[in-house]
Amino acid sequence: MHSFNPDYLQRLRFSAEHVATLRMLGEFHGKQSLYFRQAPETLKKLRQAAVIESAESSNRLEGVTVEPSRLELLLHKQTDPRNRSEQEVAGYRDALALIHESAREMAFSPNVVLQLHGLLYRYMAQRGGQWKTTQNEIIERSPDGGTRVRFTPTPPHLVTAQIEDLANLYTAARDSGRQDPLVLVPLAMLDFLCIHPFTDGNGRVARLLTLMLLYHFNYDVGRYISLERIVEESKESYYRTLEASSQGWHKGSHDVMPWLEYFWGVLIRAYREFEERVKVVHQGHGAKTEQVRVAVLKRSEPFAISDIEAECAGVSRDMVRYVLRNMREDGLIAVIGRGRGAKWRHEPGGNPKR
Repeated sequence: MHSFNPDYLQRLRFSAEHVATLRMLGEFHGKQSLYFRQAPETLKKLRQAAVIESAESSNRLEGVTVEPSRLELLLHKQTDPRNRSEQEVAGYRDALALIHESAREMAFSPNVVLQLHGLLYRYMAQRGGQWKTTQNEIIERSPDGGTRVRFTPTPPHLVTAQIEDLANLYTAARDSGRQDPLVLVPLAMLDFLCIHPFTDGNGRVARLLTLMLLYHFNYDVGRYISLERIVEESKESYYRTLEASSQGWHKGSHDVMPWLEYFWGVLIRAYREFEERVKVVHQGHGAKTEQVRVAVLKRSEPFAISDIEAECAGVSRDMVRYVLRNMREDGLIAVIGRGRGAKWRHEPGGNPKR
């Protein structure tokens, strides 16, 4: 809401580089409909993969992890959650499904924010959909066990008023048409995270709201490429730019540019990955796909993505990850472990079908 003060918005100044970035994103936005018409089956595969990646990454950013063998069962509703971590993943699954199905009919309002938070906690004993009642702080924990306060959010007694102000000011700024939507959406998420209206789950609700607001302006890339995964893979920059842009927020003297530049970078990466993946799936057995498959099939010991990436010159990490996922679906390989320490191994009796 401080970022939407009319005087603050009027003082924003953008460099030539910023304008070029927004123009590039506008071009990606314009081209996305071409892919929607040309490759519907490809998009279906990308949607399925993005749901899994989004639920996994958004929760893992908050320290919530689930065994890979259980994750897809949960996300496809083929099993019931059996512990707190699985309950949190199942709740995010349901909230994400609502966004993908109904985002364009959902207004940015306090009730919608509470609804999304309630969905996150629908399988847990702890009740969701309620504003915080105690003060919280955004804490950074160092490897040696030390802590420091990154930011002190809005106190509980002001949360209701500030969320209402944020929703109203955002709507007024959107309707005025004076700012690019790709300025307004990240500013709304910055203010939401600075208010930090819940005891827990603020980051996950913010990422859901980001998808919802992007849908309002027909930026649909988050349906096919997991923005949450990209944020997780760049989480050091995510936290650093959030901290930089939140300094002085309570007084309206903050600098939003670090956060805007980070947000735009996430979208650019998502659109570039989207175009690359559409081409890979649509073209079937391309040279790069086969190069990755050969590198994987000849290995006898567990391997990391970085091992395959190093062997396949000129093949991006996103391409390697995509091929590995297809090979896992074919029963050729399986993943061991989680996150950056995950390894892959051959599945006994796997049958190469591709």
